[in-house]
Parts: sequence; C-alpha cells; structure tokens
Amino acid sequence: MKIIDLLKKHRNKITIILALAGIILMFYYDYCDTACSYLKGDIWGIDLKWVGIIYMAAIIAFAAFRQAPFVRALLAAGLGVEVYLYAFQVQNDVYCPFCIAFSIMLILSFLINYEVPSAWLEDRRRMWLYFLGEVDFPMFSIHKLPLLIFSLLGYLTILFTFSGSVTPAYGQDTVCGLPSLGKGAYEVVIFTDYFCPPCRRIDIKAEPLLKELLATDKVRITFIDVPFHSATSIYAKYYLYATNADPAAENVLHVRKLLFDAAQIKNIKTEDALVIYLSEQKILWKALNEKSIFPIMITMIKESKVESTPTCVIKYSPGNIKKYVGDDKIWDGLNQLKARLYEKK
Repeated sequence: MKIIDLLKKHRNKITIILALAGIILMFYYDYCDTACSYLKGDIWGIDLKWVGIIYMAAIIAFAAFRQAPFVRALLAAGLGVEVYLYAFQVQNDVYCPFCIAFSIMLILSFLINYEVPSAWLEDRRRMWLYFLGEVDFPMFSIHKLPLLIFSLLGYLTILFTFSGSVTPAYGQDTVCGLPSLGKGAYEVVIFTDYFCPPCRRIDIKAEPLLKELLATDKVRITFIDVPFHSATSIYAKYYLYATNADPAAENVLHVRKLLFDAAQIKNIKTEDALVIYLSEQKILWKALNEKSIFPIMITMIKESKVESTPTCVIKYSPGNIKKYVGDDKIWDGLNQLKARLYEKK
C-alpha cells in the first residue's frame, strides 16, 4: 500500500516523466541513425510521430497544472488509438519498436492515474461501462462520465482519419529485368533508401568490399530501393535510368553515391532539382519504362520481409539464406561471405 500511496502522491511528476520519455522516443524515431522503418502513417496529413509529440505535450501541460480529469480523459482516448494501431501492425505483420515503446509509456501513465470508479460501488452491473474508470468535469456540470467513452472516441477518430502504409508506393505495369552486378552462385540483395543515414553509411563503407566480391566472379549483387521517404521513388527512377545507360559496376556505385549525396547533403526532393544535379555531375541516363521494374522491387521487399533499412539478404543456396538488418550487421555479413569465398578458393 505504501508504494501505491507514493505513486498517487507523485503521479503528476511520474506522468510528466513518462510523457517526456514518449516525446524523446518519437524524436529519436524521426532522427535515429540505426535503421529506418518504412512503417508510416498520418492523421489529416500530419505525420503520426508529430501527432504523438503534440499529444504527450498536452498531457504534460495538464499534469503540470494538476488538471487530473483532462489527463485521464486524454490517456483514455490514447488507449483507444493504441488499440487501432496495434491491430494495424498485427494485420500487416510489421512492428515498430518505437511505437510499441511509446504505447507502453501511455499505458503506464494511464495506470498511474487510474482510480477505482465510485459507480462500481453503487451498481456492480455497470462494471463493464466503468472498467476504465470515470471522470468528473464540474465546470461543465458533468459527473461520473465513463472513460470508456473517451477510448471509443479515440478509436473512432483514428479509424476515420488515419492513413497508414507498409507497402512501398511504386507504380505497377508489365514486368521486365531488374539490374544487377556480377554473376555467380552467391546472391547479395541490399535494400536501402537514399534518405536513410545508416544506408548511406554502409554504402560508403562497403563499396571496396563489394568490388572485392564482384572480382571473384562468384557473386551477384542487386540493389533494391525501399521508398521510406516520399521522394525515393524519383531517385529510384533515375537510378534505373543511369544503370540502363551504363550498367558497369563502377558507374552503378558512383551513381548510388551521388544519389545519397543528393538526398542527404543537398536535400533534393523534387525531380527537376534532381535532374539538374545529375546533369551537373555529368551523369548520363537512358529512359526506360521504370514502372515495369517497380513490381519486382515490391515483390522482393515483401518476400524478404524488409521492415527497415538498411537490410541485406545473402543467399548462399536455396536452403541457406541469411538476413542482416542495420549497417554493422550488414558489414559483418558481407565479411562472412568474403571469408567463405576465400576459404573455398
């Protein structure tokens, strides 16, 4: 009981700390440099991460001014939202660790602020209606309002306003070949996004190693662009155009470097600006029907269950396929392949 009494005494401070933790999680999710997930969503065009930050900021404000009814109402509404978002992740079989951690902060805050409803003492038959608790708003002459109502409002709001995506937004048409480097029994497929910092990092670091693997004539390397960023499909288009003009490994790797620079150093997000930049860099390209290749990319992303970038899949044989996520693990995986090739040699 002492612990419960202590929690109740400091519930506003604890609620503020948990809300701050939720905000930090969302900021880290937006700017992290470990891996970039393409699980994303928005409400009325506002990125869900920013909605979460604004939501937690509101809870902090009400908790700081000891407005318990508003804190509990907001937390109850958040539970309804989380029910929908959990179902969305389960349905698509794609899970966001940052989103799950955020929901844990919300649930803990709700439990810290939970009060056994007085309505239960008056009529046990109404337990189902008040199991989340109740709230009073004396200024509005509202008393014993079930928090379940706020949870339902939260659920319905996200149901009708949320737009989520876990499938890359590439167009579809007839199918043709996807460009690859080298030939051999071993296949390396690298999934990246030009706007993903760890993707750029591993691309730069691994270039000499990839050239070594290609020199063995035993490895085939394929790059798949995962459109986590809305402008990535434009970059993918010109990557295909450039490789169509010159499929040599030196050119392909050089073009990838320039595209990463355009995205993360030049911050180019429009097709016109990208065309000007590539022209200045003297990159040649030859147009093709890129929409005929995009379905192949989508299929490979789904088959490999790519949920974040960078991801690398190395196929030693049909029954021996290894998957690595994150630049450090990819680096280790590529070196393991190199060691395997030299052992056989």
